[in-house]
Amino acid sequence: MRRTFPLTLLCLLATAAPAGAAVPHTVQPGETLWSIAAANGLYTGALAAYNGLPPESSVVLGSTIMVPTGAEALPKVNAAIAAGAPQPSGVVIPSQPAAPAQPEQASSQAAPPPAGAYLVKPGDTYSSLAVRAGVRPEQVAGVNGLDVNAPLIAGTTIKLPPTSAPVQQQAAAPKQASPPPTTQPAPQAAPGRVTAGDIQTVAGQHGVPGSLAAAIAWQESGFNNAMVSSANARGVMQVMPGTWDWVQRNLAARRLDPNSATDNVHAGTLYLKQLLKESGGDPVTAAASYYQGPNSVKKIGMLPETQQYVNNVMALRGRFGG
Repeated sequence: MRRTFPLTLLCLLATAAPAGAAVPHTVQPGETLWSIAAANGLYTGALAAYNGLPPESSVVLGSTIMVPTGAEALPKVNAAIAAGAPQPSGVVIPSQPAAPAQPEQASSQAAPPPAGAYLVKPGDTYSSLAVRAGVRPEQVAGVNGLDVNAPLIAGTTIKLPPTSAPVQQQAAAPKQASPPPTTQPAPQAAPGRVTAGDIQTVAGQHGVPGSLAAAIAWQESGFNNAMVSSANARGVMQVMPGTWDWVQRNLAARRLDPNSATDNVHAGTLYLKQLLKESGGDPVTAAASYYQGPNSVKKIGMLPETQQYVNNVMALRGRFGG
C-alpha cells in the first residue's frame, strides 16, 4: 500500500512547535511509532526519520525513542526524502515554515487517522466531520458523548464513528453554545490489571477467540487498566467512551462497571465480537477495524500503521495460544 502523509500534518510539522531539545521517551506496553507521534503532535514519518527508522518499524517495549519538536524533525524528513524515501504525489515538504493549510484543503481527501482519532481543527463542525466519516452529525456527537448542538473545540481529539454505530438519542438541550461536560463518561481508567487467562475466560463467554482478544489487549495496554491514550481510549481494551456506551446499550446483557478492569475486557470483547461478525469471522479485518475503525477500513483499506498493528496482533496470538 502506498504510504500517505496528509498535507495538513506536513504543514503543521513545519510550524507546530517552537525550537527545543528532543526529549527521550521510554516505549510503554501497546505503544507504536504512530501513537507516540500522535501524542506529541507529529506524524509517524517525522518521528521515524528523526530516529533513523523506517515509518513502518515496530518499537520495542522499554526502548528509548527521541521525541523532537516539528522544527527539529523537519531537516531529517527532508534528508530522508532527498535520499529517496517515498513521498506522496502532489505534496511538497516545505524547507521553511509555511502557513498551515486551511481545514477545507485536507478534509475532503485525507483519511481519518488510525484508531479513528481526529484532531479538531478551527472551522470543523459536526456536519463537516459527518461527511468525512460517511455518517450523520448525531453519530459523530453520540460516540463521543457530546451534545450535537454544542460547538466543537479546536485542538481536542475525538473519534470518528463507524457507519454501523447507531445514532445516540440526545436529550433536549438549549440552543445556545455550552461547554463540554466536566464529568468523565465511562469507562474510567481505574487502577488494576488482568491476566491473559482472565481475558481468555471473558472472550470464551462471548464466543471470541481468546488468543485474539488477549493479543489485542496486550497490544493496546499491556493488560493495564490505568492506561489512557491520546485519543481518550481507556482501560485494558482501550475502549472509547462512545464505544462503551454503544456496547452497553446494544450488546451487553447487564450493567458494566466502568471502574472494573474485567468489565473493560467485557466491553472490548463484545465490540470485537461485533467486528468479527461484520467481517465474516476474519480476525485480520476485525483487528484492523478495532484499531482504525470499520468504516475507514471498508472505505480506504488498511493504513500502513494499521497493517503494522495487525501484524503485531497476529504475532502475539501465538504467545497466547492462538
